[in-house]
Amino acid sequence: MEMKKRINLELRNRAPEKVAELVLDNCRSSKGEIEGLNDTFKELEFLSMANVELTSLAKLPTLSKLRKLELSDNLISGGLEVLAERCPNLTYLNLSGNKIKDLSTVEALQNLKNLKSLDLFNCEITNLEDYRESVFELLQQITYLDGFDQDDNEAPDSEDEEDEDADEDEDEEDEDKAGPPGEYEENDEEDDDGSDLGEGEGEEEEEEEVGLSYLMKEEIQVTFILILLKYKTCRTCSREAAPQQGLINGMCRVPGGGGGGCIV
Repeated sequence: MEMKKRINLELRNRAPEKVAELVLDNCRSSKGEIEGLNDTFKELEFLSMANVELTSLAKLPTLSKLRKLELSDNLISGGLEVLAERCPNLTYLNLSGNKIKDLSTVEALQNLKNLKSLDLFNCEITNLEDYRESVFELLQQITYLDGFDQDDNEAPDSEDEEDEDADEDEDEEDEDKAGPPGEYEENDEEDDDGSDLGEGEGEEEEEEEVGLSYLMKEEIQVTFILILLKYKTCRTCSREAAPQQGLINGMCRVPGGGGGGCIV
């Protein structure tokens, strides 16, 4: 299928300015050039043109938001300077399986300041002595070359990166929903005040209970004293005088009371 027809098919009745991703792999390009792609695709972030027999990027339109560009398995041998001019925000570029032979060709990528990952796998340039060291030295902005960094750590999959971005977005949303931290501090202070009030009320209740207990004890003691006062002992016969009998001058009136002043 020709590239123009493939683009129309991929649009699916959408306006070009609404398209963020476009995959044109395995279609045919006329004379090895890009066809049917223009500046109206201004929102495009991902573009894949793998195995479309491209030999030149001269007709690549300005795509200022493009971040990922797949150009693997084509016939590109030079002209990479156009990428910095028209796709200045590229972070990922795949040129594997092309006709790139020497370092001077990739030197044009120095102006892609945001480029982090470059793939030149299966290009002739990879046969150069100290290939990796030379490319990392030439393009100091990149982190990954052919899928690995300078310490041979593998680059994360694009899906993992998207998951991390999604997690960060969720964290930001959670922070927004949480509100300013001052609110929680104020609420905590209010809760503390409320708990203090509750403790104060509990202490008052305990004091009331203690007061009642004390009064009850006092009442018992008073009653006992009154009983003792009512039952006095005669100072002569040592008998207790009943309440109704009482004492006269300290002597009882109990019949049969001992001598002295006891009254019969």
